[in-house]
Amino acid sequence: VEEQRARWGRKRSRTAKELLETEHQYLGQLDLVVTFFVTILKAKGTLKPSVLETIFGPLESIYVASQVFSLHLERGNLGLGLEKLCQKLELYGHYSENLERAEKTLKEQLKRNKSFRRFKKLQESRPQFQGRQLEDLLTLPLQRLHQYKHFLRDLLENTSPDDTEYQKLAKAVKCVSEVSRWVQDVIRNRENSLQLLRVQKLLKGQKTKVLAPGRWYIREGWLSVVPSKGEELKHRMFFLFSDIFIATRPCHPLHLLNSNKFMCQAVYPLHECTVDKVFGHTQSQGGLLSLSFPHKTLLLMSSDQQDINDWYQSLRAAIR
Repeated sequence: VEEQRARWGRKRSRTAKELLETEHQYLGQLDLVVTFFVTILKAKGTLKPSVLETIFGPLESIYVASQVFSLHLERGNLGLGLEKLCQKLELYGHYSENLERAEKTLKEQLKRNKSFRRFKKLQESRPQFQGRQLEDLLTLPLQRLHQYKHFLRDLLENTSPDDTEYQKLAKAVKCVSEVSRWVQDVIRNRENSLQLLRVQKLLKGQKTKVLAPGRWYIREGWLSVVPSKGEELKHRMFFLFSDIFIATRPCHPLHLLNSNKFMCQAVYPLHECTVDKVFGHTQSQGGLLSLSFPHKTLLLMSSDQQDINDWYQSLRAAIR
């Protein structure tokens, strides 16, 4: 037991030391943004206050929270430091929600605002920046949140339940995990929106509305449609979402505007769909899927066994 406690103690000391060292690095990087951008831009008035607020969000508050946390770590007050950190962690959630707007606004200002463009280039050329750009530094809080989760879990695993700081560590791990989930949800929603927008742009015309609240992109790919009356197989591109399945064919390759787009042929709602494997249960060459809708049955084929299995699983999950 004593040997185990000694091992825990050594691991805990190493993790605590690494947490403090990386917090100092993180604080130094935040300091670059706050000192050389936020503070000076406020004084110069190069950007409107609303634009400044959009680009940097609650970064100053996150910087102050890191200063407080760092100070407690230096003094060996891990428990108190974690309490203070937990009180400010929701700032990271709000920061992630604002990040997409921040990046978009930054791009707009660099395009339109010549004095800001010059100012940014000048600040980034300072030796303290070591070649880093503002865009890289703005993603630091989300990277640090991910690091907090791993550091705190390591500390908890190497702390005895009898230790006075165990409960504070357990609470901090729970707190960081909740905010991390919040941030991950924000990222997933953003990525899904980009996928919906990409597919919408791939489809010719505006008749088929891909962008819809609550809709999730799942996958896309080529499958062969097996016709009912012995005709040739039709090679089609399919897009699968959480509520619909879209069948498309490519536009003519010589079309001036739409050569890289797809023509929508049918939109199948999934709430009344059932999917079955006709064959493809074994490791044979490819397989066939049967999709049954109230007024139509669709037979889809692929010569790739893994591909047909993946489509089957994705369709089942979407229908469920």
